[in-house]
Amino acid sequence: MGKLLETRLPISQGDSVDSVTFNRLVRVLEINLSAFDPDTVKHYTNSDVSELQFATGAIIFNSTVEVHQAFDGNEFRNLYEHQTYISGVSATMSLGAVTVTIG
Repeated sequence: MGKLLETRLPISQGDSVDSVTFNRLVRVLEINLSAFDPDTVKHYTNSDVSELQFATGAIIFNSTVEVHQAFDGNEFRNLYEHQTYISGVSATMSLGAVTVTIG
């Protein structure tokens, strides 16, 4: 799981923040937010899951069972049932006998 970097920004006193503090805060956010991609879910196998520790609410893709899972604090629960999709197309056709008579 991604963690934000610890910072030592001064705490604002009053109703406004000076431009130096604001710019430093924006830079810290830029650095932190590029450190992880919230649209990407980490892939783990069953053996990885049994060896690692996860925070409650963690969402992973289990590549052993090919399903996204969420950790409820005790175990991972499948978020949906695994589906096997047809990967190719097949067709068979037959046209019997054709007779052409020219008269």
